[in-house]
Amino acid sequence: MRYISTRGNSGPREFKEILLEGLAPDGGLYVPEKYPRFSSEELDSLRGKSYHEVALYILRIFIDDISEKDLDEIISRTYTKEIFGTDAITPLKHLEKGLSLLQLSNGPTLAFKDVPLQLLGNLMEYVLEERGSELNILGATSGDTGSAAAYALKGKKNIRLFMLSPYGRMSRFQQRQMYTLNEPNIFNIVVNGTFDDCQTIVKEANADAEFKKKYKLGAVNSINWARISAQIVYYFYSYLRLTKDNSKRVAYAVPSGNFGNALSAHIASKMGLNIEIIVCTNENDVLDQFFKTGIYRVLKGNDVKITSSPSMDIASASNFERFIFDYVGRDSAKVRVLWKELNQKREFDIGRIEPRVPFGITSGSATDAEVLDTIRIVYKKYAVVIDPHTAVAMKVGLEKCEKGVPLVVIETAQPAKFADTIREALGIEVPAPKGYENLANLPEKTTRIENDAELVKKFIEENT
Repeated sequence: MRYISTRGNSGPREFKEILLEGLAPDGGLYVPEKYPRFSSEELDSLRGKSYHEVALYILRIFIDDISEKDLDEIISRTYTKEIFGTDAITPLKHLEKGLSLLQLSNGPTLAFKDVPLQLLGNLMEYVLEERGSELNILGATSGDTGSAAAYALKGKKNIRLFMLSPYGRMSRFQQRQMYTLNEPNIFNIVVNGTFDDCQTIVKEANADAEFKKKYKLGAVNSINWARISAQIVYYFYSYLRLTKDNSKRVAYAVPSGNFGNALSAHIASKMGLNIEIIVCTNENDVLDQFFKTGIYRVLKGNDVKITSSPSMDIASASNFERFIFDYVGRDSAKVRVLWKELNQKREFDIGRIEPRVPFGITSGSATDAEVLDTIRIVYKKYAVVIDPHTAVAMKVGLEKCEKGVPLVVIETAQPAKFADTIREALGIEVPAPKGYENLANLPEKTTRIENDAELVKKFIEENT
């Protein structure tokens, strides 16, 4: 398997190269030259297999420059009951006939991003040790990515993590979980700005080719293909557990911010899964508007609303370019035209460059008031407390799912991470999860910085 850029001017590259690189040199995102397509017989052969077995079957196709023996060992070390609390790793919780939660929040930081990032950390350590090299990870977080990356990379040899987060824009639990991790290779940089300001700094630093090469910059955000490939696995695993054969259609309601999770579902469908994808957004409904109108309009930073689902409070979706690349027939010239227009006008209309054809994706959005109502309804009906991101997916999924099609709602995080919202919705206190009882009393380790890429680059220079 080789990887090319969505912009068409980088590649083909091997997996181990793109693992450490993040963005392609031409500014695009790496994608496989082609997606494997599994037959019904191949899918049937995976039914009843463990998470580890399904993961190895899928990932060995995307990661063919690591021996299958070593990849098997990495997967075995990553997906364990000790780390994820269950042998199923991503179990299904059935609420009623035709409605399930895909539980992705059993990892160390209680969020779905543990699933890909635990693997990413082990893959990076393996490749860096093999090469005798070092890597400085520069990333941005609007919520769970920061702590998931920190817990995945803490103590890892030859890796330093510089994670940017927007001041005052995450839940208190998210901040404490991330900022109290006192590890010598983890640096929390709190930016006076929005999440999209943080993303812009990451992009500017990566665009400085000399700086990127000198300080060996890498990425753990969902622009890193390894994260997408790891997330594809749990769509296969859950679909195979829900169905007896590939003729059965299943709908997945996916909370969407940077579009990585929904993109993984999209790719799983191209690989042979008979699934319907419902993209679910909060009041920052950039993606919902696109799938309804064909117009992709990036918000200005000040226009991004602060909601109860902060991981989805974004101005633009960093993984969306991969979807558009597929939609325009993998024509890099068209992608370059669209992103040039986006940079100039902050929007593009896909209908101007590609005939209007179905996207193959349904979408919808939820207000904060609807999120609170959904949390109350789910608690009353099923005695289950869900976090606000999952509530967005539950509300939209139930509205948009075709009658008679089983619905799987993608769980994003454990509700304790959003205690204020749960208190407002239900009037109850969610107990601190095991291992986090003393979180409020731990000292924080952060560096506050202005919204300036040069200041961030200087900080990396001083701490490398």
